Amino acid sequence: MLFCMTGCVPRTEKDVVVYSALDEDFAFPILEAFERKVDYDINVVSKFDVESTKTVGLVNQLIAEENSPRCDLFWNNEIMHTVRLQKLGLLEPHDWPVPADWPSELIASDSTWCGFAARARVLLINTKLLASDDSMPSSVGELSDPKWKENCAMARPLFGTTATHWAVMREQLGREAALAELQAIADNAVILSGNKQVAQAVSSGRVAWGLTDTDDAMIEKDMGYPVEIVFPDQQPDQPGTLRIPNTLAILKNAPHPVAAGRLADYLMTPQTEDRLAMGRSHQMPISKESKFPPAVLPAEPVRWMRADFEAAAEDWDEWANDVAAIYSQK
Repeated sequence: MLFCMTGCVPRTEKDVVVYSALDEDFAFPILEAFERKVDYDINVVSKFDVESTKTVGLVNQLIAEENSPRCDLFWNNEIMHTVRLQKLGLLEPHDWPVPADWPSELIASDSTWCGFAARARVLLINTKLLASDDSMPSSVGELSDPKWKENCAMARPLFGTTATHWAVMREQLGREAALAELQAIADNAVILSGNKQVAQAVSSGRVAWGLTDTDDAMIEKDMGYPVEIVFPDQQPDQPGTLRIPNTLAILKNAPHPVAAGRLADYLMTPQTEDRLAMGRSHQMPISKESKFPPAVLPAEPVRWMRADFEAAAEDWDEWANDVAAIYSQK
């Protein structure tokens, strides 16, 4: 058995090279379990990137390797950059083993990627600063409300799930309205480097609330800080809460496509989602066959946003430049 953390080249034709943006301590045990399960000799060579912009780094490497692919399977912990690879023609269609009622926004229109095990974009509230439910924010749109000036926070929307969130909102609001809202948030909220920093700013009392991801929010909650998680925009006239899934994709001209397909099918199961739900990231299963509802979910059902990720990825570079013009100095 061979696990390689430094991007080494596989030595046998039965190796599967996985580029994973999911944190190593979550992905490694699942990949290792696959090796124990299969009844043939197969090595999983995993590449974990530890930089803060790890997804972008891995995607750039996949683009650079287009003419001579080394990666078989890309396991991304988000979706937008997977869709970028789809639009560049770098992914291979696959018959994903999911039921017919799988959410349509979580599977590619050309079957080149599939989403599973999601995080949600939530509001984290400091309950010492906002003790009453009536005083708590309930919408992402409140980030631009002068009522919360310098007392709410958001990550800089230039990368990661916050960039994905606002690309999706561009499709919800329209381009100019989304840019106007981003400018208003930049003028009103505390802008921090990442979702983890937002969650820590809330738990420490630096701000009363902030927009972050469920995994970062749950870390603060599990550590005993006085925080509460709110799934935003749940009213009928609101868009619902955005969930951002893990994604799997097989690379076009992958060196080991058959083995990559077997591994993809193994990962795209309720059992894998349950393992991720039980972990510290509390990721939320998509499958109705999941047996382990994560602690982060509220008692009442959540209204999920219907997000068109493929439309949100259109004109990505131009959109990113427009957002950077607002936030590069923040």
